[in-house]
Amino acid sequence: MMLPGWRQWLFALKISGAALLALGIALWVDLPRPYWAMATVYITMQPLAGATRSKALYRVVGTLIGVAMAVVLVPPLVNAPEVLTLALALWTAGCLYLSLLDRSPRAYLFMLAGYTAALIGFPAVTSPETIFDTAVSRAEEITLGILCASLVASLVFPEPVGPVLAARVGAWLKEAGRWTGDVLSRAGEEPATRARRLRLAAEAAEIDALSTHLAYDTSAQSRAVPLVQLLRGRMLMLLPVLSSLADRIAALNDLSGLTPDLRRLLADVEAWSAAGAPAVEADALLARIEAADRPLPSPASSHGSCHGSWSALVRASLIDRLRELVAIGRDCRALQDGIGRGDGALREPLAYAGEFGGRAPRHRDHGMALRSALGVFLGIVASVTVWIATAWPDGATAAMMGAVLCCLFATQDDPAPAILSFATWTGIAAAAIGVLLFGVMPLVHDFVSLALVLAPLLILCGLLMTIPKTMPVGLALGVNGNALLAIQDRYTSEFGGYVNSGIALVGGIWLAAIVTRLVRSVGAEHGARRLVAASRADLARAARRRGHGDRAAFAHLMLDRLGLLVPRLAAAGPDSDLSRIDTLAALRVGMNLVSLRRARHGLPSGAVAPLDDALDGVAAHYEGPRGPASDDLLRRIDAGLAGVGEAEGPGRRDALLGLVGLRRALFPEAPPPGAVLRAREAA
Repeated sequence: MMLPGWRQWLFALKISGAALLALGIALWVDLPRPYWAMATVYITMQPLAGATRSKALYRVVGTLIGVAMAVVLVPPLVNAPEVLTLALALWTAGCLYLSLLDRSPRAYLFMLAGYTAALIGFPAVTSPETIFDTAVSRAEEITLGILCASLVASLVFPEPVGPVLAARVGAWLKEAGRWTGDVLSRAGEEPATRARRLRLAAEAAEIDALSTHLAYDTSAQSRAVPLVQLLRGRMLMLLPVLSSLADRIAALNDLSGLTPDLRRLLADVEAWSAAGAPAVEADALLARIEAADRPLPSPASSHGSCHGSWSALVRASLIDRLRELVAIGRDCRALQDGIGRGDGALREPLAYAGEFGGRAPRHRDHGMALRSALGVFLGIVASVTVWIATAWPDGATAAMMGAVLCCLFATQDDPAPAILSFATWTGIAAAAIGVLLFGVMPLVHDFVSLALVLAPLLILCGLLMTIPKTMPVGLALGVNGNALLAIQDRYTSEFGGYVNSGIALVGGIWLAAIVTRLVRSVGAEHGARRLVAASRADLARAARRRGHGDRAAFAHLMLDRLGLLVPRLAAAGPDSDLSRIDTLAALRVGMNLVSLRRARHGLPSGAVAPLDDALDGVAAHYEGPRGPASDDLLRRIDAGLAGVGEAEGPGRRDALLGLVGLRRALFPEAPPPGAVLRAREAA
């Protein structure tokens, strides 16, 4: 195990300093439970300043909403514990449901609004007359912790998001450049290489998540948020373009259609990409690509064999993808330079300036969000049932911990192992804190000695939080350790009460884990299957609809799912049947469906009918069970090619190339179609 670096030590010192600052202020202003402020620091603070600041705002607002709901619910329902339990459980579950659907920093607002009501409501049932004072105190303590975390993260050697984001973008584009070189040089692709290519989608999603904190950053790059959004769109579009380009090059090579001039053009684009995609050379390359394009076979003339017509269509499709590759590559380089400068300005126009407008859609899994909401609802009800049945003095602690833990780990496919690990380390923390509380704390008589006693433990928690594998351990020790320590303005600890509180903490977490295991745990492979099913349903809908589609928005949605799917496919293992899914081919199908929906509005009615028949066949394929496409669908696509090929109109080219893309994505091994364009007999 590697020793922590200076960044890890810096974060540990900062988070422990913020916790002690919150404790000192809370004691100074005589807040009833200063340890709430300390625990909040460990929940809120992140290594990057922008991430801490972005979450802080939503956490404060969410806390205030949760406090208000507790004040509204507890007094009128305190004499009806069953109704109060259902009300708090429904509120927490509903807020968690909204949080899981949001998938942005704003999600913290909903989550905090949910479990804050439980944190305040359940302990207040024994003294409902003090609910308002209790709610105000908890709000002050939690807000104090959030503000101290944000203040220290922003002022004490802040770690800005901007440079980290710029480095991640640079690494992503470098790997995409390697893929571009492999595609254009027609290099083979090993399974490990393919896995790295798919990982680009997951890394793009991670970059997108990181960019949501950029607006709250203190670095110069905070002004470049619009550029980051534009860059993300192009990064995502680059994946299907490269996948399509590799397919067309292989197909044209099999057809002996890679002419010497086309080979030279591919080699020059490869050299341009390897040189860093300089904008000064992009215009010349785009001009050469335009010159290499050839008109598609005309319906009014004969063009020889079907083999030659198919070769011409594949070549035209390759030219289109090559044009997109150079334009997107040029845009990516210009946007990367603008982000690096931090001025938020572009020094040259973008090739795709009008292609990526609007808000990028994200995958939302309502089914899993509902299961998570049901899990937290049943967890709260189970905890309160045990509390009431046993008249347990610390039953409120078990109920509120169950609510918090079910919410904190709800984004995982199987939260139970993480919750159980949290319970284990909370138990270890209880034993260690007991030694500190009853062996050392009676000797502490001022804040300086208190800080010296606490600092090593607080720093250790911070160090553990900087390592991904031990982050839950650090969080458990930092949050529940401070709660167990229960520091106040005077020493009032009693051993029996401490043991009871510790059992309640661990018991509440264990009960949450049991309910989660029964209701919510599904596993990575189940999550992957849901994502695949959602993508197939969207592909079917895209094929059924006949309106104009948003190509970039569809790509964003599909690639967002792909980013979620890749780590789940890796966790499912190579033996799973899901490992054989060509996820990029499915993405290409979606892109071509959107292009065909647009193109059909520029075709005469005689050509629309066979095109719609092919689209209906694609919809039926994705509405049915997963498996290879049928020969009937191949026949429909070939009939669509023949029908559109005979037509004239502004949508003819896009429709033909869209059908070519569908055929290559669904039937990559199929021979050239028997009839693509109807040859006219020579007079």
